[in-house]
Amino acid sequence: MDPQLVLVHGIRTSATMWRAQLAHLERRGIAAEAIDLPGHGTRMGEPWSLDEALGSIDRAVSRAAERGPVVLVGHSLGGLLSTAYVGRAGAAPPVSAFVGACCTAFPRGAGLTAYRLMARGVLRLPNQGRWFIQRALDAQLPPETRADLEAGGYALGAEDGALASLADLPLARALVRLQHRALPVWFVNGEWDQLRVGERTFTRLVPRAELIVVPRTTHLLTTMRPRVTNAVLDLAIATVSSSGSARSTW
Repeated sequence: MDPQLVLVHGIRTSATMWRAQLAHLERRGIAAEAIDLPGHGTRMGEPWSLDEALGSIDRAVSRAAERGPVVLVGHSLGGLLSTAYVGRAGAAPPVSAFVGACCTAFPRGAGLTAYRLMARGVLRLPNQGRWFIQRALDAQLPPETRADLEAGGYALGAEDGALASLADLPLARALVRLQHRALPVWFVNGEWDQLRVGERTFTRLVPRAELIVVPRTTHLLTTMRPRVTNAVLDLAIATVSSSGSARSTW
């Protein structure tokens, strides 16, 4: 059976952030589903819920697993949630490979508090700081992906609740369990990504995981470097398609 991809977006944005990847996978004839988390995108009217976010990933993975081996891909918030999901206690979920992009951090303590304060400050700016967000995107993203992050709307109302809930994710325990599960894992970061802070700990807890650092790239990896992201997905697909081994070569 052919690999099936499930793509989980980052905070504030939605499934539309994966447009370049979905187009690439469609050209290859690879089935993929990009989901919206609660409070985001097509689910903007729903309240944020950590349990529902994890449940949304589980339902998408379960649907995909009926058709073939699942490659789970998460970016930022989606990557943190997906890490907790694939490394959850009890029976392993039906995931054959995992790509965690821009998510090698432990969101808790002073760092998380500072980020929440910064996000609240942006919301207090005129028009909730949309001019600042747009200028930042214009400076970082190529024209072909510049509209993808905002196409599904910005989930500004869900941001603080989502950030607060991340402190409840048992990431260290999940990483330890992930190490003992027979699936290939890639952690992919931009060179200038602020969530690289826990990179060494993540790779120490999952020493068989492959680490890919993309030069001259920020946290907006999937839209800033869409072709590199597509190449990583191709690597995961090839690994699952060929042998299903837990190791591969770049």
